Amino acid sequence: MKIGIVGGTGDIGEGMALRLSHLHEVILGSRDESKACTTSDHTIETLKGRGVQSSCRGVSNQEAVNAGDVIILALPFAHVDSTLAGLNGFENKIVISPVNPIARSGHFYYDPPEEGSAAIYIKKRLPESARLVVAFNNIAAHKWKDLDVILDYSVAVCSDDFEAKKVIMDLIWDLPDLSPLDAGPLAVSPIVESITPLLLNIAVFNKMRDVGVYFR
Repeated sequence: MKIGIVGGTGDIGEGMALRLSHLHEVILGSRDESKACTTSDHTIETLKGRGVQSSCRGVSNQEAVNAGDVIILALPFAHVDSTLAGLNGFENKIVISPVNPIARSGHFYYDPPEEGSAAIYIKKRLPESARLVVAFNNIAAHKWKDLDVILDYSVAVCSDDFEAKKVIMDLIWDLPDLSPLDAGPLAVSPIVESITPLLLNIAVFNKMRDVGVYFR
């Protein structure tokens, strides 16, 4: 599978490239293509140092969309609108949103747009044929990048497209110790996204780090 990562030089994008590029071809995008190339080279060298061969190349965000079968929007919510406004080519592609709209004022809180969630906001800005799936929202960015950490989390997955949801759940099964769970339609996305500020508050107020979600 070819996985395009829009915003691939941030912590989540780089971490997902490290975790996925030995299993799939990763096309790592950025507004600054040279930065994407640097991050891609670092990904390959890091995995090579662990005796793992990987496939990762740095490109522009647009090329990541063009080349990917699945597109991951590894973006802060504040950058979603401006980034998507400059891109095209999402037609008929599976698009993953791990985006959480969060604000902070003494504590973290869920701060969704008027549409009700980042996912629904994104869906309105994509072509009708784009197949949006919500996944990976509750995994801490730094844990993606730390390859010595086992990501033994549950991953809630929601979408209105059953087949696209199945593709992404199978992709999650490829990653050791992650467990995908069908969370229902896209209407559930506000609940999935709002778990992240809860986790952040638990981490801060209990002096914990990178708290995850487990459903047993």
